[in-house]
Amino acid sequence: MKTLNPIRLGGREILPLIEGGKGVAVTSGASSGPWALAGGVGTVSAVNADSYDENGDVIPQIYHGRTRRERHEELVAYAIRGGIDQVRRAYEVSKGLGAININVLWEMGGAQRVLHGVLERTRELVHGVTCGAGMPYRLAEIASGYGVYYYPIVSSGRAFRALWKRAYSKFSDYLGAVVYEDPWKAGGHNGLSNAEDPTQPQDPYPRVKALRETMRAMNVPEVPIVMAGGVWYLREWEQWIDNDELGPIAFQFGTRPLLTQESPISDAWKQKLLALDEGDVFLHQFSPTGFYSSAVNNPFLLELQARSERQIPVAGAPEGELSVPLFDSGRKALFVSPDDKAKAEQWLAAGFTEPLKTPDDTLIFVTPEKAAEIRKDQADCMGCLSQCSFSNWADNDKNSTGRKADPRSFCIQKTLQDVAHGGSVENNLVFAGHNAHNFARDPFYSNGFVPTVRQLFDRILTGN
Repeated sequence: MKTLNPIRLGGREILPLIEGGKGVAVTSGASSGPWALAGGVGTVSAVNADSYDENGDVIPQIYHGRTRRERHEELVAYAIRGGIDQVRRAYEVSKGLGAININVLWEMGGAQRVLHGVLERTRELVHGVTCGAGMPYRLAEIASGYGVYYYPIVSSGRAFRALWKRAYSKFSDYLGAVVYEDPWKAGGHNGLSNAEDPTQPQDPYPRVKALRETMRAMNVPEVPIVMAGGVWYLREWEQWIDNDELGPIAFQFGTRPLLTQESPISDAWKQKLLALDEGDVFLHQFSPTGFYSSAVNNPFLLELQARSERQIPVAGAPEGELSVPLFDSGRKALFVSPDDKAKAEQWLAAGFTEPLKTPDDTLIFVTPEKAAEIRKDQADCMGCLSQCSFSNWADNDKNSTGRKADPRSFCIQKTLQDVAHGGSVENNLVFAGHNAHNFARDPFYSNGFVPTVRQLFDRILTGN
């Protein structure tokens, strides 16, 4: 394989290997610090990161506010303190080598406030800010204001063109790199557009080539493009290295650093990764963000799938085919089609006795226990997203999306906090990239071997 040489990244020479940021306490200073120490870019997630008390113990993120707005303020405070603590830990471990980036999601609740709050206290330690999950137009302005670089995450040249023309061209000196995230292969939330078929993955090479051509046509500085999503063995990407069509390229690894000794995830989660088969990672659209995302297809996701399958159109008065009363008596008058009436009776007999209304004039049927859980989670909302379909929270004056809360989704903060702190890997959302099945196939992990970050980093450099 070609030698992977250092490249110029945001004003310094760095090996072009980047640790992908994984939110809600998963990408911590414990793993990003060693990655930077090895000579790459370690990425601390500033998405509700853990903070510590005076004894060095994790501070549980417990909410005391009576209103969603009060709890949102608590969440922002937790996020700022956690981001600062994790950056400092990462930098201390890295000994100032490599680079430390922070990762934020533009559509997380209070994203701009969190970014300001973390950078105000860590600007001398942070090299850059990686940001996606939306169109982060103000990213360049905020990052450059603190003298740090910005790394926008996009999945097409079209998206980058919009960002550059509207905002980034004014702050070109601080563009560190552009991250191309493969919308079919990357773990977590993906930038799959409505025009793209989720079942038909596209070759990333022409898409990245088109991104570079777009950048060159707009006279964007020849910064690296970071290939993120689907990268496992560098030997499979050798033609991308020193390629004039693509220009300077770096590679991001999000899933592989999960399975390291320094990774803060639970042993149960690590063992789950070692046992995955091809196809066990599922691209779904249940997230309350509205984005597609990729996660392990476990009982948590299977329940969401089944919940949406027990769904029928409904009307408050007879209307066309919706002409049959759903209930004979004792409940609010609702009308469904004759065929759907038969389906509903089967679900009710099977114990799914609680119909919940969706924003799309449909009903789903769940057990009383699940209905109680959904309602409690919606009531406990702390505004972790700028807009949440599950709870109808929005970060605006009314704190509402203006739509009904959607029981087909889930509280993403609750489940990600739980799994990040030792909760069940079967009954929570567990993000992973689509190549995670390679843990079970790659001889590097034979007999359940879990490497240190440095061992993984050195292994990647071999092309394997």
